[in-house]
Amino acid sequence: MPTDWKRRIRLFVQRFWQPTSACMTCMPGSWSNIMSAAHWTLAFKTGLFTGLLAVLLTFTPLANLYSNRYGNALVMGALTAIGDAYSHPSHYAFPEALLTGTVSGLITLAASYLFEDRARRLRAVWKRLAG
Repeated sequence: MPTDWKRRIRLFVQRFWQPTSACMTCMPGSWSNIMSAAHWTLAFKTGLFTGLLAVLLTFTPLANLYSNRYGNALVMGALTAIGDAYSHPSHYAFPEALLTGTVSGLITLAASYLFEDRARRLRAVWKRLAG
């Protein structure tokens, strides 16, 4: 499999879990409905649509934003907002998709710090805790 496709598959997996997590966090009753199949279905639809948009973006010049930590978070926030708006109607008085997109962008930004350099920061914390 060519390297470009391996990178796109990895990108899809990353861009699937971040919006799914954000959608699970932002939907009304998220913590009380954590085991609800309908709740998970909506979150998966948002993550799937966002992941597909993220892969499609790799075929455009905007793919250069993925190499910058803040550009990546901005793109993922915007794509998640689009994916969430497409997946289901808002449950709040204000657009839920914007909240979900913001949370997804923040998750992306946090993950870029925690998982860079093969999770160097997480390994250092674990080493300190484990002794």
